Amino acid sequence: MPVPDVMFCAQQIHVPPELPNIMKQFTKAAIRTQPRDVLQWSYGYFSALANGEPLPVKERVEMPVATQKNDSGLTPGLLKVLHKQLAKKETVELRELQIKWKNLCMPVEQLHDLLRLDDFAEGVPWMKFFALGCSALGGSLITSMKHACEILTEDPEGGAARIPYDTFAFLYSYLAGLDEGMAPAEVESYLAALKEQVARKEYMVGVADFSVKRVE
Repeated sequence: MPVPDVMFCAQQIHVPPELPNIMKQFTKAAIRTQPRDVLQWSYGYFSALANGEPLPVKERVEMPVATQKNDSGLTPGLLKVLHKQLAKKETVELRELQIKWKNLCMPVEQLHDLLRLDDFAEGVPWMKFFALGCSALGGSLITSMKHACEILTEDPEGGAARIPYDTFAFLYSYLAGLDEGMAPAEVESYLAALKEQVARKEYMVGVADFSVKRVE
């Protein structure tokens, strides 16, 4: 038996009053983020929205600085999104990191490549993974640290991109420790000189500070 046609009038259709604004914000977020897979990203967006978590949304549209041939790899904007989502946890469960990564539509092969750089069998210390992400964005240690400062800073865009000295020292020491060609004494000497240099600036390190005397 065929289903009879049902007629609706405007009075019978209830549109939640918050729906237009939700869809407006969703559309603006999608335009800024430019996800490669809109459906996957949308799942992550509304899951985060429903759970009151930081949204997988870039602050602005960016030209990809991709590490993959198809221009779908990690970018500074995407790493900043991950940091907002995961930085509150000192150690992140691997499953959670995989889900957040997937929802940002980045290649899983790149995630596996980063995870192979250290032993993360008992969880992923977030700041270590963040450092590895910065290294994926920049070819040299100094370039990696520039990315770290620009992502972590609370300075206005175009400013000094300062971060606390202790944060800089941790990230720098960790990445330098993965470089077999860099002697620990050399790293310690550089950080000691940098600490003295920024002592008068309330121990905040900006891009200009560590670019003056650097370890190559």
